[in-house]
Amino acid sequence: MMLPRLKRWITSPVMWLLPFAIIFGAFQIAPLVWVMISAFKTPDGWGLAHFHEIATSAFFRQAIGRSLEISFMSSVLGLAIAAVTCHSMHRCGPRLTRAMIAFTNMTSNFAGVPLAFAFIILMGANGMLTLMLERIGIIDDFNLYSRTGLIVIYTWFQIPLGILLLYPAFGTLQSEWREAASLLGAGRVAYWKHIGLPVLWPSLAGTLTVLFANAMGAYATVYALVNTSYNLMTIRIANLVSGDLFLQPELASALALVLVVILVIVTLIQQWLMRRSYHVTSR
Repeated sequence: MMLPRLKRWITSPVMWLLPFAIIFGAFQIAPLVWVMISAFKTPDGWGLAHFHEIATSAFFRQAIGRSLEISFMSSVLGLAIAAVTCHSMHRCGPRLTRAMIAFTNMTSNFAGVPLAFAFIILMGANGMLTLMLERIGIIDDFNLYSRTGLIVIYTWFQIPLGILLLYPAFGTLQSEWREAASLLGAGRVAYWKHIGLPVLWPSLAGTLTVLFANAMGAYATVYALVNTSYNLMTIRIANLVSGDLFLQPELASALALVLVVILVIVTLIQQWLMRRSYHVTSR
């Protein structure tokens, strides 16, 4: 009796998920639990001293503010460009669409140090594109290592991810809807206001959340570009656990936990907006 039961248990679909559960627990849950425990560990025992230091330090508040600003700006710009690109891809021929999807898949994996190096060559102080635009007179001065430069490079790696996430959603827009709206006298603006955007809204909100989380957690590209000269949360966390002089892993854990809380709040706001959207559209 035990042998057939054991065989059914081993061959059950749940068992095939066991390797994923082990990897997820080892690389996601265990580090998060360690961060949560370490964040409350102080030299005198346990407490909120690290969070108090983060809240009262202008240096850490600047890192949080800059991370939020760059992540939000790059996410909105990346979402807008991705939405326009997806709309155009659905109106192009299948050959060009397949080429665009292949190009997007390739560029979505082009990140980190290679991406920073490519931007330095193109848009650095003596980059080819920078010198060409300055010679033409389009720009007077562009600093890739500034806030504007970081927004540009963040937006670049947000666009392929946004396209991959939004492209299926644009496929739900039926051409018959546009034709019916046109027959009823609705213009392009009215169609997108009353039909297109309400249908796409859940996908747009979800994609914006993913892009924001992607930007908040970005580290390799910005570190390769500006090292520690620009104050961002991920750079501060890495500096606290791998710096040469002042290692403070507990403070880094507290800052990482603040980052997790920010992402949870953003996700909850996105879920609330989606539920509200469903409620409004179902009336």
